Amino acid sequence: MLRRAIAAVAWLSLIFALACSSALPPPPPGTSPPKAGGAAAQPSGAGAPLDDVMVAEGDPGPVPVTRADPARGSRLAPVTIVVFSDFECPFCKHLDGTLKQLERRYGPEQLRIVWKNFPLAFHRQARPAAEAGMAVFAHAGPSAFWAFHDAIFAADERLSPELEAAALRRAGVTPGQVKQLVQRSAAAQKVDADMALAARLGVNGTPASFINGVALVGAESAERFAEIIDAQLASARALRAEGTPPEQVYAALAKKSFAPPAAEPEDAEEEEERRTVHLVPVGDSPARGKDTALVTMVLFSDYQCPFCRRITPTVEKLAAQYGDKLRVVWKDNPLPFHPRAEPAAELALEARAQKGDAAFWQANDRLLAVEASLDDAALEALAADLQLNVAAVKRAIASRKHAAKIEADMELADDLGAAGTPHFFINGRRLVGAQPLEKFQALIDEEIAKAEAMVVAGTPRAKVYESIQKQAVPPASPPKVSVPPPSKGHPGKGAAAGKVVIQMFSDFQCPYCARGGATMDELLKAFPGKVRVVFRHLPLPFHPEAQLAAEAAMEALAQQGPAGFWKMHDRLFKAHDASNLDRAALEQHAASIGLDAARFARALDERTHRAAVEADAQTARSAGITGTPGFVINGYLVSGAQPLAKFKKVVRRALREAN
Repeated sequence: MLRRAIAAVAWLSLIFALACSSALPPPPPGTSPPKAGGAAAQPSGAGAPLDDVMVAEGDPGPVPVTRADPARGSRLAPVTIVVFSDFECPFCKHLDGTLKQLERRYGPEQLRIVWKNFPLAFHRQARPAAEAGMAVFAHAGPSAFWAFHDAIFAADERLSPELEAAALRRAGVTPGQVKQLVQRSAAAQKVDADMALAARLGVNGTPASFINGVALVGAESAERFAEIIDAQLASARALRAEGTPPEQVYAALAKKSFAPPAAEPEDAEEEEERRTVHLVPVGDSPARGKDTALVTMVLFSDYQCPFCRRITPTVEKLAAQYGDKLRVVWKDNPLPFHPRAEPAAELALEARAQKGDAAFWQANDRLLAVEASLDDAALEALAADLQLNVAAVKRAIASRKHAAKIEADMELADDLGAAGTPHFFINGRRLVGAQPLEKFQALIDEEIAKAEAMVVAGTPRAKVYESIQKQAVPPASPPKVSVPPPSKGHPGKGAAAGKVVIQMFSDFQCPYCARGGATMDELLKAFPGKVRVVFRHLPLPFHPEAQLAAEAAMEALAQQGPAGFWKMHDRLFKAHDASNLDRAALEQHAASIGLDAARFARALDERTHRAAVEADAQTARSAGITGTPGFVINGYLVSGAQPLAKFKKVVRRALREAN
């Protein structure tokens, strides 16, 4: 249904839940994982050759396991747990310990563990790590992959480029090799295929496990897993007694146990959204087709998005079918977990700047080709093929020459709720994802009939879209809340007299608050002299160490001023687990930044700063802010660890109003 489709392509900010959450565009039909090469003879973690950890030929069932999937345990094991996971998700790390406990309990002949990738959109290091892991697997086999995997999940710190590099070395791969291995092994396509399968299975967060097809969401206890495993073992014994070959048991049980995600019934709100005409200005965006077209289809897209590549032939068929009746408008929406999408967009826009719209569409077509590479060398080669000024293209990419245009498109996408790609507006009406050709045709035909009636009534063809847009629904303003301005006693950084003040409500035990804090540092660099960030406390009740950590930070402020607070802030966010925030750790942090130890201990013992922390929390609750991180930007509320572009958009709005 429409609401589900929109949700399926949105980036979701998790505030707090058992499992991290995210979403992705609806899967294109017929996607299958690519085969990994070069590893068939490598031993698995259980000591068996790779062929022994895969399913038999034939019907793979609803949750297929292939030779492209890292696995531990025998392929004849009666129970298989397929885990969709994310290397940066703390709950996935927790679940890994539970799975190892289960493996010890049941053994490799009874239990097989299979890894599939589901890197979340707001985990910036997760996608590169997933691709690196698949490249390691393809290059050196399961044992190397699990060495890489275990090095990341066993580390005390959160995933970082440095930790990934150390994990690669543990797997016998130098960090310098990994880029070439990723390209050679089709690792990115494997990750995309895993994510497409996850969407078909109804997965929208990590970790998500399928135990012989039985879905179990989140970092559940070993006992909960064992209940399902024991029931599946009994079912497997019954199948074997009936004569089912052992290599067919998994697929048979998965087919029997898997419950497809339930479809939501369409309600009145969804029907209204389906008919809503949104205000989607064309502006100076590249367009294919005449301005006299009866239908304008605005496409928000991303050059690194596999679903955008998949929908390209459909868009071409529509253009051929409707001819002068259809105009296609391109707008960029490079997603934060697609690092090569923005450089590709820069190239296409520079092609337009140098040689006009025809050159843009030539570049666009090449960038969206199925086998297109988007690394620096490939972009330079494409620029040369298009007879562009290659040096100027390189400068444009390096300097982000067209960033303002790209970010304007991204802001419009955010205004319209078009957070995922591809996302279409057909005469202002929304259509989400890589939909079948028939879906587009039905909507376009409706709009042609309406437009033809407008022309008969006297509207010039060149004014049809403009006339439709005059009646369109404008984007809603960002939500606003009422929060008193911070006092001088609140720790802050950035421009002391900045016209934009961001009050950041945060919790030292929240991993997403650490991410939000890093984004604030990027935001200060993007708006020098214009923005001030002020820290406000909101320790959540289910984070037992957060309250005392907040008081420790306030004591650092009391002793050393803002500089001391931010030093303590950085140490508290260094690792997101209780051992970094318990009393002993707090005292170690205090010593490391040179605080008076006796005064620090007395402040914690006497709860000197408890009232100040609780006052911040009450301010947040009074404004309706109950999760972290929460940001109040000159009254505008941004919830969760959103991408930098989201904050830039709200800051620009606040600056315009302040001026």
